Amino acid sequence: MWDPAVYRRFGAERSRPFFDLVGRVGAESPRAVVDLGCGPGELTRTLADRWPGARVTGLDSSPEMIDKATAEPGRVEFRLAGIADWHPGPDVDVVVTNAALQWVPGHQEMIARWARELPSGAWFAMQVPGNFDSPGHRAARELSPVGLPADPVSDAAGYAELLTAAGATVDAWETTYLHLLPADGPEHPVLRWMEGTALRPVRAALDDAAWAAFRSELAERIIAGHPVRHGLVAFPFRRIFVVASIK
Repeated sequence: MWDPAVYRRFGAERSRPFFDLVGRVGAESPRAVVDLGCGPGELTRTLADRWPGARVTGLDSSPEMIDKATAEPGRVEFRLAGIADWHPGPDVDVVVTNAALQWVPGHQEMIARWARELPSGAWFAMQVPGNFDSPGHRAARELSPVGLPADPVSDAAGYAELLTAAGATVDAWETTYLHLLPADGPEHPVLRWMEGTALRPVRAALDDAAWAAFRSELAERIIAGHPVRHGLVAFPFRRIFVVASIK
């Protein structure tokens, strides 16, 4: 289960890659724009602002996220749907997926299929986290009673090869953001960050007592890997970006 309030912690830091990604999309007057894995919808609405003439749709597999997205009025359509089941329609000229494909096994094959199905002139833009070797993620994998993937994504070169082979023109890059998170609460900020995303499968599998024990042990490891200095925690976060123009 996704908790939109937990996910929206550190909203400024989480939203910056979205705007860095969409800023490289060159579409001028798309007919339809789709955001795959739209979450609570705030970022999807900015796509409607950028392309006011487009039909904008946000899809997410989480009922909690879609409930949050549809609670706000606006002209964006939000629907409950899984990414793996989605196929682009003939008028979909822009596809955006931000920090979602890492949750979908086999997404590389889906990307190649989408590139074949999208109309000529369409744009595909994706961003996935690439920090699965960070101290917090390593500790979570070692301590978790449920399996967490070591690295479910490809690097920028791998995605570029995939889309180039499908005939697209590709712009791919990687960025490591250095988030300086205030350590101004009783809990470590990196632990609070991970609770909103990476630790969700662990929380879903454990009862309250087991979760509290896991969380306490993980917090000790995270504190050691991400020490507090001058009231801040330096949290490097690598992200992988690909923007492709379909020929």
